Amino acid sequence: MAGALLSVLALTLTATGCGGSAKTSAEAATTTVVDRVEPLTDAPRPRLPVTVDSADGTRVTVRKADRVVPLSGSLSEIVFTLGLGDRVVARDITATFEQAEKLPVVTRNHDVSAESVLSLRPDLVLAEETSGPSEAMEQIRAAGVPVLVIAPALGLEDVGPRIRAVAGALGVPAAGKELTDRSEQRIAVVRKEVPHDGDRPRVAFLYLRGSASFYLIGGKGSGATSLLEAAGAVDAGADSGLTKDFTAITAEALVKAAPDAILVMSKGLESVGGVDGLVKIPGVAQTPAGMERRVVSIEDGVLLNYGPRTDQVLRRLVEQLYGADK
Repeated sequence: MAGALLSVLALTLTATGCGGSAKTSAEAATTTVVDRVEPLTDAPRPRLPVTVDSADGTRVTVRKADRVVPLSGSLSEIVFTLGLGDRVVARDITATFEQAEKLPVVTRNHDVSAESVLSLRPDLVLAEETSGPSEAMEQIRAAGVPVLVIAPALGLEDVGPRIRAVAGALGVPAAGKELTDRSEQRIAVVRKEVPHDGDRPRVAFLYLRGSASFYLIGGKGSGATSLLEAAGAVDAGADSGLTKDFTAITAEALVKAAPDAILVMSKGLESVGGVDGLVKIPGVAQTPAGMERRVVSIEDGVLLNYGPRTDQVLRRLVEQLYGADK
């Protein structure tokens, strides 16, 4: 998941566009991404030891990879899709896909339990830049466990580098190249299906947690811009001048963004009471999207992962933006 959004988590489209090519159904449509990953056909055999660069500026030597602990759902997805899921011994709460669901949870976004991680005797911990708290991460390192920090995903261009970084640390660089090629080719196929006639729909990405009255609109750096642009849309928040990754929703900000459609995570939409609750948030009902109740909802655990299933996410977004008219 995008680094900016992981930070937000730590603190806490049936859509239409302009022009004649967008779908005009009034209610949100949750389009399901397949809740399992598709491993490479031939499981690779790691060749270790290897010494690799970590995103925190250190060099990490990996001597074994029999017991791996990825500290985010995105990193778990990569390991499993490389064909090495049988080596994963724990998961983050955001690793919701079928193959990982029975693994013990040792971290919840930013809340890593060092004791739980170390009790599983890992050979390697794969972390995000936002993994923490720092005391827990230092405790894991002090126990002699290699911790590799992977640079965050902020857009489609990060799919390949993250896959290759994980594959390199696991001693399977050839599998990393194969999975990168497969992922990028599938994304390219979907991008070719995007209509180019008519005006580009303006889509605002809203992060919602109704139980905490936590309502944010994504701006530059939210992680959604790349996905929306690949779907032929405009990131309404970023385009309206929101320079922060996320900004508290105000009526003024929404009116300025003027989205034709709203993109949300499915659990976030549920937390505010569905579309009926969403349009009661100040400012939403005054936007073109709110007036027409045009909302797209995609699962939390995969929307902004920018990993091996991103082609599925993009396809669902394109389908819901343009429907049968694409």
